[in-house]
Amino acid sequence: MKREDGTGAAVDAPPSPAAESLPGSGAPGHGAADPVKALMHRHHDLCARAVDPLEIAAGLEAHGLTDRAAGRYRHRDVFSLAEEMYARVPRDDDAEGALSGAGTGVRHEPAAPPGWALFALLPGAACAATVAAAPRMGEGAARSAVVLGGALAVALALRCALRRGPLRVTPRRAPATRAWVCWLLAYGLLGDALLRDAVSGGPDGLGDLGEPDVAPVLALTSAVAPAALCARLLAAGAGRRLAASRGLDEFAASVRPLVLGVVTLFLGAFAGLLAAVRALPGASGAWLAGAGALGALLFLARLLAVHGFRRAPALLLAVAGACEATALALVFAGRLPGCDVLAAPVTAAVDSWGPGVVPAAACGAAALVLLVHAARTLTLASAHARSGTAP
Repeated sequence: MKREDGTGAAVDAPPSPAAESLPGSGAPGHGAADPVKALMHRHHDLCARAVDPLEIAAGLEAHGLTDRAAGRYRHRDVFSLAEEMYARVPRDDDAEGALSGAGTGVRHEPAAPPGWALFALLPGAACAATVAAAPRMGEGAARSAVVLGGALAVALALRCALRRGPLRVTPRRAPATRAWVCWLLAYGLLGDALLRDAVSGGPDGLGDLGEPDVAPVLALTSAVAPAALCARLLAAGAGRRLAASRGLDEFAASVRPLVLGVVTLFLGAFAGLLAAVRALPGASGAWLAGAGALGALLFLARLLAVHGFRRAPALLLAVAGACEATALALVFAGRLPGCDVLAAPVTAAVDSWGPGVVPAAACGAAALVLLVHAARTLTLASAHARSGTAP
């Protein structure tokens, strides 16, 4: 039977307590002389590649072993069981010292790549430069060239920022997930204007959309820096708590306020950025709720993906994007003969709360679900003690 571990990989589910007591199962039944040896044999690969006991504890937790189940192996918690397993695995002392850093048996937090903070600032700087330069070019080819060049610079800066430092995801996201993220960003730039014109009977052409509101995109690109900082704070704080904890329940209780605090810190910083760009000339402010919900959704999705939880973020990004696309499709479908009822819900919502209600509802609901998911999964030791990954 398969289950998903903390990194999103399929692993063998742990046997039930009843199955562990069956003869020949290799589990700690009443007659087992050395139950830990049987467990080490079952998880040989995990023990062989472990850099420190914390990694074994995280792996056991990912396989479903709890502190209560550790009692069947004559230990009070998973951490003490992992320490015995680590001590009994034959290894070369020199190689152990090189891997652990100081020979203490505690794996140090991997250092972030040099310059990650500078890379995190580049997307916001590139977007701000483009927004400042485009109006000075007037109309015509010069302005189009500046806008296209600025968009390319922002894309390259985002690529560098997301592939270096605390926001790096390994392996990379699936093309479908990247496509939904691009759609959500494009909707944040043009979707509200298109929906507003569609409800009022337009648009007759692209020229009827008017100038896109670049303020939310400027806030989102500038938010990469606080997002990277918050991800780094979570990785460092969780690493310290993991080293100090003596049980999985103790670690979960200590890291849960950290997770919620990091999310709150990012939301506060992002709210400040939204307020700053709201003061720019020409910023309407109708996009404020939708942009805030989109920023929260993207941050939570990236944070979960960084720690190995990719399925839920990918699903909810797709759901949010599909909701926005469906709202637009329903308005245009309502123009068909006899199909007025299709557009009625969206039209009523836009008339009452404005076009920003669609991204606010779609992205806000998805972000709320991801927040609940993060509060549960990012408190697992296996989310913070994966070998070979930089936080």
